[in-house]
Amino acid sequence: MDSSLNVIEVSRVTPSDSSKSLTLPLTFFDLLWFKLHPVERVFLYRLTDATRPFFDSVIVPNLKSSLSSTLSHYLPLAGQLVWDSIDQKPSIVYTPNDAVSFTVAESNADLSWLTGNKPFPTAELYPLVPELSNSDDSATAVSFQVTLFPNQGFCIGVNAHHGVLDGKTTTNFLKSWAHTCKRHQEEQEQTANASLPQDLIPVYDRTVIKSPEDMETVILNKWQSLLKFFSGGKEPDNPKSLKLLPSPAINPDVVRFTLELTREDIQTLRERLKRESSSSSSPKELRLSTFVVIYSYVLTCIIRARGGDPNRPIGYGFAVDCRSLMDPPMPSNYFGNCVSAAFKMPMTAELVMGEEGFLVAARMVSDLVEGLDESVPFKIPELLDAFTTIPPGSQVLSVAGSTRFGVYGLDFGWGNPERVVIVSIDQGEAISMAESRDGNGGVEIGFSLKKHEMEVLIDLLHAGLKN
Repeated sequence: MDSSLNVIEVSRVTPSDSSKSLTLPLTFFDLLWFKLHPVERVFLYRLTDATRPFFDSVIVPNLKSSLSSTLSHYLPLAGQLVWDSIDQKPSIVYTPNDAVSFTVAESNADLSWLTGNKPFPTAELYPLVPELSNSDDSATAVSFQVTLFPNQGFCIGVNAHHGVLDGKTTTNFLKSWAHTCKRHQEEQEQTANASLPQDLIPVYDRTVIKSPEDMETVILNKWQSLLKFFSGGKEPDNPKSLKLLPSPAINPDVVRFTLELTREDIQTLRERLKRESSSSSSPKELRLSTFVVIYSYVLTCIIRARGGDPNRPIGYGFAVDCRSLMDPPMPSNYFGNCVSAAFKMPMTAELVMGEEGFLVAARMVSDLVEGLDESVPFKIPELLDAFTTIPPGSQVLSVAGSTRFGVYGLDFGWGNPERVVIVSIDQGEAISMAESRDGNGGVEIGFSLKKHEMEVLIDLLHAGLKN
């Protein structure tokens, strides 16, 4: 593939009702993520009717007007993240006429490659994601890009600041935007402030989060220590800088691949674990949820595909939605972050390279999931401390996305996505997960690896399903 992108325009979209002001201080959940790289997603839609005239006269105007309407419910997304010198922590501030960046572009890439089941260069995805401005003084919450693939379809790229919103909030916003856009077309109703289903109207009440009084200060102090650690002991020039941690350069040899596991595939892996567990010397019952089964399997295959030193340290972790763990539970439409993470680093590659590697990994992941309780939200300081204990040369695998978000239901009026890609898993050793497009209980897993590693990985993933 050797594609190019032509930017047609970069505009600003304001909320349709932009007369209010709003300030939201970050919570301790937000502060866990506010220095980490943003989350980049691309939603690819197949639409052979997508000619340039149709794109210019129908798709783009409908997306813009419905975005404006939806932003009137989600004002913080049009605002800025700022940290005033007199404030102890950053806040999201929206003032009238603030706007989001909206890029319109055209690509000559082959949409079939980007939505297919074969590896392709990950660099093909980068032009489809808009920039997210970020400086010492302020940071943009979110930016959008819609790109036409003439006579093939289009895609919507989203770049979201993780200090402002988590995956659940992002998905709720996108569902709201899709709902509004589709209704605009069906009813030709271009109302200034269209109504949303109650479960998609965001809750901004920060008082629903109960935390120890000094939790935010502790987390901010941990970040200062981390920044000093990452810079080799040098004190940060500006302790209140909103600049993100630098992202590693991506090797041009990196490729993307999406594995589609059916419900039957997952059951095959589950039965295999049951057999191996019952015949092992430690028959402790495993929690064989879909997540545990898939993550353990993928973890095993990736470690084997990477090869190398069997004594290299291995870490594994995943985000934990804490809405149901809080007391009282948080509403599902709470706006912001309500996510912590579970992380362990107790093993070496050798443990999962052997014959019982899949079972070993499943035991560890199962134990980590079983240990999740109401104390998880308050272990964020320990989580930040763990960053400094990761040995050099370690392989750490995390998970982005969730099978519970329902991303394949995002119909803006031209059908459901053909493929949803989390581009930002290239920024670290991560995989992505989403529910399968057909809605039959399967799961999609996204991978980003060097080409030669990916070839080995694909063989391992398919071979393991035959056992």
